[in-house]
Amino acid sequence: MENGKRPPAPKPPNKYETLYQPCLAELVGTMFFVFIGCVSVIENLPATGRLQPALVHGLAVAVMVAVMDNISGSHFNPPFTIAIYLCGGMELMMVGPYLVSQVIGGVLGAGMAKLMTPPDRYRNATGAAFDILKSDEHLYRALFGEVAMTCLVTMVVLLVAVNGKTKTPLAPFLVGCTVIINVLAGADVSGTCLNPARAFGPALMTNYWSYHWVYWVGPICGGVVAAALLRVILGDNKLRVVMKS
Repeated sequence: MENGKRPPAPKPPNKYETLYQPCLAELVGTMFFVFIGCVSVIENLPATGRLQPALVHGLAVAVMVAVMDNISGSHFNPPFTIAIYLCGGMELMMVGPYLVSQVIGGVLGAGMAKLMTPPDRYRNATGAAFDILKSDEHLYRALFGEVAMTCLVTMVVLLVAVNGKTKTPLAPFLVGCTVIINVLAGADVSGTCLNPARAFGPALMTNYWSYHWVYWVGPICGGVVAAALLRVILGDNKLRVVMKS
């Protein structure tokens, strides 16, 4: 070294930016996603059918992913967080705080929707809680739908954001489009929740818990299946756990 001087020691990581800010970003991002999503259902015009909620949820996801990506990774969904951890995209110590932040954000977003919408429309739409399941006859079709559709959108998230071979700056657009496709395809089967935080907030606001477990078990199982697909067959050489060169 010139004049025997040592280079300055690197500054320790900023704890706010590595711990608190990402969790707050997850809370705020989930809050606004659930808020906008609930309002789109409560204020949905019969003439638009499922198109209005599909576009609103998909575009909201695309926007929030784009603006929050460099802060928290833009999960806003417990199955995404679990799958990203299983694929080595985040540390275990952050999983719990992310999940708590997302659930709190979902409750706050549902509360914001309740404050904004007329009471009669809010009641008629059950506060945008998922009430399409009315009997055990349709239970397993809805559960399978939640697993399959969450697997699809989680697989897209992992491929565009975690897998080195397929990462792309088009991630917000692709994830948003996948949400739109899922809602258009499966809204009449299960309501197309795909996100326990999105289900929990309005369920708590309206005290509506019928078949609520479906919207936790289905999406989480779908996220785990998507992570397995990446780990076993679709991931790059770094991500796969089998057939490594």
